Amino acid sequence: MDQVLDMPMSSGGGVCSPQASLKTWLPILVWLPRYRLSWLQMDLIAGITVGLTTVPQSLAYAEVVGLPPQYGLYSAFMGGFIYCMFGTSKDVVLGPTAIMSLLCAPHVGHHPGHAVLLTFLCGVIQVIMSVLRLGFLLDHISDSVIKGFTCAAAVTIVFGQLKNILGIGEVPQQFLLQLYYTFLKIPEARLCDVVMGLLCIGTLVLLTRKIPAVYPTSDCVSMFPLARSALVVVGATFLVYFAEVWGYKPFTMTGETSQGLPPVKPPPFSEKTPNGTVLSFSQTSLQGGLVIVPLMGLLESIAIAKAYASQNDYRIDTNQEIFAIGLTNILGSFVSSYPVTGSFGRSAVNSQTGVCTPAGGVVTGTIVLLSLAFFMPLFHYIPKASLAAVIICSVAPMADYRVFQDLWQNCSLDLLPFLVTFLISFWEVPYGIVGGVMVSGVINIYKYKKFSHRQVVTCSSLCNYTIYPFIHLGNLMEQFKVSALLKGTTTGGGI
Repeated sequence: MDQVLDMPMSSGGGVCSPQASLKTWLPILVWLPRYRLSWLQMDLIAGITVGLTTVPQSLAYAEVVGLPPQYGLYSAFMGGFIYCMFGTSKDVVLGPTAIMSLLCAPHVGHHPGHAVLLTFLCGVIQVIMSVLRLGFLLDHISDSVIKGFTCAAAVTIVFGQLKNILGIGEVPQQFLLQLYYTFLKIPEARLCDVVMGLLCIGTLVLLTRKIPAVYPTSDCVSMFPLARSALVVVGATFLVYFAEVWGYKPFTMTGETSQGLPPVKPPPFSEKTPNGTVLSFSQTSLQGGLVIVPLMGLLESIAIAKAYASQNDYRIDTNQEIFAIGLTNILGSFVSSYPVTGSFGRSAVNSQTGVCTPAGGVVTGTIVLLSLAFFMPLFHYIPKASLAAVIICSVAPMADYRVFQDLWQNCSLDLLPFLVTFLISFWEVPYGIVGGVMVSGVINIYKYKKFSHRQVVTCSSLCNYTIYPFIHLGNLMEQFKVSALLKGTTTGGGI
């Protein structure tokens, strides 16, 4: 295949023509004039397949944030349209993800207005970072910190969904309390929800691992794993619907959802409490999320873009990627979205199905809009256990025990920031990331000092002038092994 996306890379010096500058800021002008009919077919297939994955996952991730399920879909369509025009990777799919949902949950507090305002503010910060070309800040979050956070996030999300598998309620969000109350309430578990959850998990695993091995030459059957989430959720929904028709209500359902497209309105910068008090932004809990949420969102998406650009032999512009994500969040806040970023799992599906251009995202966004417009009443019958199964099977591959072994073999010192991030994240995710970055920085300074002393060059001919080599401590992101996070996205992961 040709290099569909061969982006004009902006340089720090020199004079760029107006046309080149326009193509840098609007990458759709690079590939759209060369668009082929054969690409349209592949983009349609990829967009439909990703759309069938996006709808159930978005409904499920809204549960992680603590928002009504329709907010997951509100967050899932804007990225496809904006990224098509401003993105530089053909494979990246923007939308709600498990990691972003987990990061936003403490700051949202089950309040949709807070989530929407957080989206707008994150988008503004990301656009400013793009304009000021501050993407280098992401270089100082080391590989071990990312792995520690990712493993902790996976464990936290999986345990957070056990309450829906068991069919129990009134479980706190804080991880340790959540763990305690979940096990405390096991005697209250609903048998039908447990059976439904286990059946859905088993089916997802079966569709992931067994069918391609049994039917290796069947193109139709090989598509099943790529849309497995939709197949499982649709099957579970039909089962619940028919049980309702026959007069049985044994399952915990998603409940009533708002029908239709979201209203277009600016994000709320203040809110009125039931007693008439007006609360401003400064009186909410959002401030703590205005560093971690936008930075981790960029880190996740750019890691995916770099991985697939290397795999499929094309170039991306990091600062343009930051701009595309920020603009998506800003505009998404006007349609009640919560913060989005690139999805590892859906991007893997997008690449697997042979997407040729970012136009596949337009197809995915259209499917989400159609679901909002016509199918929302049916979402009332989706059992919570099936959505919990989708989330568990999506994030479980992130918790890879082999990470510990790899870090020990390659550099035992890197185990310290990994463990600090991993353990503290169970208390508070932002503290875990900050603590890991600080420990990683101290270790890098120690390595620099140790290495620089070994490299002292004494030049007797220059009156014993001592030369210390310059060691650049940044650019750690280039050493980030994305394959460790992508592992499992084609076999069940859907971050």
